[in-house]
Amino acid sequence: MSYETITVEQRDAVTLITLNRPKALNALNSKVLEELTEAFAAYQADSSQLCAVLTGSGDKAFAAGADIKEMSEKAAADFYLEDFFSPWTSEIVKKTRKPWIAAVNGFALGGGCELAMMADFIIASENAKFGQPEIKLGVAPGMGGSQRLTKAIGKSKAMEMCLTGRMMGAEEAERSNLVARVVPHDELLDDAMKTAAQIAAMPPMAAIANKEMVNAAFETSLDQGLVIERRIFQILTASEDKKEGMAAFVEKREGKWKGR
Repeated sequence: MSYETITVEQRDAVTLITLNRPKALNALNSKVLEELTEAFAAYQADSSQLCAVLTGSGDKAFAAGADIKEMSEKAAADFYLEDFFSPWTSEIVKKTRKPWIAAVNGFALGGGCELAMMADFIIASENAKFGQPEIKLGVAPGMGGSQRLTKAIGKSKAMEMCLTGRMMGAEEAERSNLVARVVPHDELLDDAMKTAAQIAAMPPMAAIANKEMVNAAFETSLDQGLVIERRIFQILTASEDKKEGMAAFVEKREGKWKGR
């Protein structure tokens, strides 16, 4: 499938999705979000693809925010009646069961920061900068920025960033638990792809299960989360990959996974 605003490449079992509007610093408009939704749906549906990486083209930006020109011309009633942002965030986050990583190579601001936070985790270039500067435009986050940022870094820092619009550098983002790790700028994509390949080499069903377990920790009480964890563990014990994994461990060899 060909796209106008993104590129998609399969490298063995890893899908690389790249935001491709470098002149606009990869700003997110309706077309970008529609194509991202299509690309993630295709990734989810392709059994040969087991992990994905999302990054931005060029050296300056992952995504420098939403396309302000498009948004400035839209009436408030249209935002409300279309439930603007909801279709894309629900489609990408809720329907992508397989793991995916955001490789943030530069500015991740507004919608760009929100998009990165939808990933299962973020690997950041040393040049990365994160922020929710919507207040400077007289609005507020609309794709989960106030919610995911607060869960990631806590109320005080999230409140400060949303109220002042300041940017957070890569080192602070790692220190604040927004990103998994920071790597040299020139090594970002290689590092992210190697990490994705490592995940793709794991038993596919177990990868999905581990993702569901960790996500449950943010959405349920501890007692409920522990029940979910036990039930998923119990389901996995009936899988062919569990039998193969334990046999491979005893026999000191690599496992051969079936994803079932």
